[in-house]
Amino acid sequence: MVCSLNMRIISRKMLKEFWERHPDAEQSLLAWHADVKQAIWRSPTDIKMVYRNASFLANNRVVFNIKGNTYRLVAAIQYEFGIVYIRFVGTHGEYDHIDAATV
Repeated sequence: MVCSLNMRIISRKMLKEFWERHPDAEQSLLAWHADVKQAIWRSPTDIKMVYRNASFLANNRVVFNIKGNTYRLVAAIQYEFGIVYIRFVGTHGEYDHIDAATV
């Protein structure tokens, strides 16, 4: 069964903690959150239609460029249930030290 409801995001708290350390990211993260909350993503194609620069990795991980590619956000997407799990938000340097496919 494919979900036809808007995406649920787990968890906004991670975004807030990040923008408290990087205030310049707040508006971009809030905009991303608002966009995703209104979205209905059934497949990577649905994401690519809006986020052309999104990168798709193993384990349903998607890497989003935030604030003009200043920051990176990695989410695990459960298309069937309409859930977006935020797994990582960080700078490029921090991103370079993680395995985005397994976070």
